Amino acid sequence: MDSPEVTFTLAYLVLAVCFVFTPTEFHSAGLTVQNLLSGWLGSEDAAFVRYHQRRTAATLLCHSLLPLGYYVGMCFAASEKRLYSPSQAPEAWRLFLLLAVTLPTISWTLIYYWSRDRWARHPLARTLALYALPQSGWQAVASSVDTEFRRIDKFATGAPGARVIVTDTWVMKVTTYRVHVAQQQDVHLTVTESQQHELSPDSNLPVQLLTIRVASVIPAVQAFDIRLNSTEYGELCEKLRAPIRSAANVVIRQSLGDLFLETFASLVEVNPAYSVPSSQELEACIGCMQTRASVKLVKTCQEAAEGECQQCYCRPMWCLTCMGKWFASRQDPQRPDTWLASRVPCPTCRARFCILDVCAVR
Repeated sequence: MDSPEVTFTLAYLVLAVCFVFTPTEFHSAGLTVQNLLSGWLGSEDAAFVRYHQRRTAATLLCHSLLPLGYYVGMCFAASEKRLYSPSQAPEAWRLFLLLAVTLPTISWTLIYYWSRDRWARHPLARTLALYALPQSGWQAVASSVDTEFRRIDKFATGAPGARVIVTDTWVMKVTTYRVHVAQQQDVHLTVTESQQHELSPDSNLPVQLLTIRVASVIPAVQAFDIRLNSTEYGELCEKLRAPIRSAANVVIRQSLGDLFLETFASLVEVNPAYSVPSSQELEACIGCMQTRASVKLVKTCQEAAEGECQQCYCRPMWCLTCMGKWFASRQDPQRPDTWLASRVPCPTCRARFCILDVCAVR
């Protein structure tokens, strides 16, 4: 049986990691810095800049207190170590206590420095000051950001720890400890990376994540990366004034249909192949008339008399892409999580089939 010391350590480690990286369950339960300190932070909609200046400061301080919280908890979980009396505690624990006290001290000192002159020394205020006119200060720019954030036509996406916000004038990325800001007219945007994931957490369909580099022509404005789903790329482009360049070999699949076709093709590849009789010649696909027919519907998911699927007796008449498009066209666009497991009628004879019944010809 585990000792109280080990049990507390594991439990505190899990809670600390969840508090820092904040999974969906913690957000739903309100166990976030934003929710716990909402009275002091104020409203993001009312004052976006001031809210995030306080939020980043509060988050830094709260996270720096986690080691000290662990030490205090261990005073009760491992009372035999006499941690409540540092002079009698083991040397390793005294060093840990020194670290646990130093971290919030440094954080508090940094936050005090940021808050001087009405938060004028905060990194976000310093960035906004770069866009201020000579006769005005960073507060005027902050007011412009606040006003545009309140508009309902802004583009916003991403998880709470990496939100992307695009307004008429600004491109912003909100992270746990910082807010990156750049003016649209001064930035160069480049799609630098594309990552393909077979299944997204929210559905059974693949997801393509794009990484876009936002680099300002103002040297003092630090470049930053934003990440978003390729299905949101078109909406982002509509909100941006500057064009987005793509790095070499980066292919963007914007629609849900494009992503489904890629998964459809990968699943058909692992299905049993269909051998075309030597006396039968493959003709052009009747869907696109551009390529030769390359798939045949053969019931392989279950025995002949079992299940909803039916045996199709049509000869190979469709290419893989057109068959995939036909399959996707019969789906409910509001329920993408059901697409892969659904059954549709053959486009020619109407015999019902599933993805397991689509066989590549050879």
